[in-house]
Amino acid sequence: MLAASHRLAPREIPALVQEAGRRLGLSQARVYIADMQQRELVALPNPAQAHQIATGVATELERLSVDASLAGRAYRTETVQVAAATVPGERVGWLPLVDGVGRLGVLRVAAPALESPVLERCRALASLTAMILATKQIYSDVLARAMRTQAMTLQAELLWAFVPPRTIGTSSVTSTAVLEPAYEIGGDAFDHSVASTRLHLTLLDAMGHDLASGGCSAVALAACRSTRRAGGGLADIAERIDRALARWIPERLLTCVIADLDTATGRFDWINCGHPPPLLIRDRHVLPGALQRAPHLPLGVTGYTAPPPQVHTVHLQPGDRVLMFTDGVTEARSASGELFGEDRLTDTVVRSMTDGLPAPEALRRLIQQILLHQDQRLRDDATILLAEWHPHR
Repeated sequence: MLAASHRLAPREIPALVQEAGRRLGLSQARVYIADMQQRELVALPNPAQAHQIATGVATELERLSVDASLAGRAYRTETVQVAAATVPGERVGWLPLVDGVGRLGVLRVAAPALESPVLERCRALASLTAMILATKQIYSDVLARAMRTQAMTLQAELLWAFVPPRTIGTSSVTSTAVLEPAYEIGGDAFDHSVASTRLHLTLLDAMGHDLASGGCSAVALAACRSTRRAGGGLADIAERIDRALARWIPERLLTCVIADLDTATGRFDWINCGHPPPLLIRDRHVLPGALQRAPHLPLGVTGYTAPPPQVHTVHLQPGDRVLMFTDGVTEARSASGELFGEDRLTDTVVRSMTDGLPAPEALRRLIQQILLHQDQRLRDDATILLAEWHPHR
């Protein structure tokens, strides 16, 4: 299966997985991927359906609710779920498809019996399927269309092309993010990366909600990565972003938090340029003011002469979580004008963590609460990034 995957067209993934499942003794092995907003699990199209999608023909794909199905439970909890099938004498299992620490979807398997040896083979199949999906997803319109429920704006297409996978991590650290409105995102963006023992985090909020806003964030992400990969520090990154915006996109402001976490020692360094301060969650409680410092000016202010942004430092404890967010999260208003607010934000995250949910699921639930609070129609971008340091896990 691995050998065949190298030259495999994305539309051929379902047949490859089904054939591998058959050789393992399964009567069915079918792949479902999560949609952009993680509300549904969508069955990958077979070759005929993939051809229809590629040629613009309307094609109905099987969809399962993430919040109201056994498949969704496997996705939410990242655990195997088994149940009796509608066919007599057959069992059905749902296995999460996880690449690294990032959730992609689920694998449906069916067999006369799903005892431990069979499930072990199914887990191996799910792991390999997730790896294949991750490598093909980058350039496949078939997979991209299956994940979308509506058309995407130009600025959203631009930003999604620039941001990394929503969830990354190692055995000692996890970073996960969500962006809404997924199909209309304008100026918000995030970046996270792992290098040696360093986790880098960036959260951006560009002024406005148009293509220029998306371009502003894209330029900032490029400046961030270029400087970071050349060995620059946090202050260097901020200054590089500031100069790039002043030169190429003048009169556009951008707020941000840029941070580094040393995963060996727990040292957390950050700068804040006009952005809401991050929150530190420890032992299921938010430590008031733990990461609140006087912010630097927003970036992109043309012509001002200010000192370089100050780098702040704290030392995290194992199990600590850092929550970063844009103002569209706390300032989301209900129909009656009630703000979502920081208290509701932290309460939702802490309750999800108390329930033992993985960090990506905690953020998925949080963004659903924000959308529900604002009647499914955000008036501003809402982006959240959660980093968890777990060196002894």
